[in-house]
Amino acid sequence: MLVRRARADELDACADLYVRVLRETFTWLPPERHRREDFLRAAREEEIYVAVDEGRIVGIAAFFRPQNFLHSLYVDDRRRGVGKALLDHVIRMADGPLSLKVQAPNLRAQAFYRREGFLCTEQGRDAGSDVSWLRLVRPA
Repeated sequence: MLVRRARADELDACADLYVRVLRETFTWLPPERHRREDFLRAAREEEIYVAVDEGRIVGIAAFFRPQNFLHSLYVDDRRRGVGKALLDHVIRMADGPLSLKVQAPNLRAQAFYRREGFLCTEQGRDAGSDVSWLRLVRPA
């Protein structure tokens, strides 16, 4: 498996993976809330990294460098080290503590990030949202 920066011609495939994984795992939200346009809009300002295995994109990570913020990390093939490989890559790219937000119902992601050394520093809920989030930070 190789982790590298996504090429421009791969962003559509990344957006498709983003929507597919969100619809499969974020079951507490209506599926229509997950839109490829949202990923593509954010990708204009973020560094998108892909995990590629046997020529197929199996995971993506979106990193917003100005804030050392991991905006998203989604994996098609779980329990194969893809998420950890992407996270390790983004940690190496960051120039300080890495932070992210995880939705409160996403217990699997919370457990993953805690195993990787992240600590909860804040809890909240965005205006107009019925889902709470946790801010997690991994000290540098």
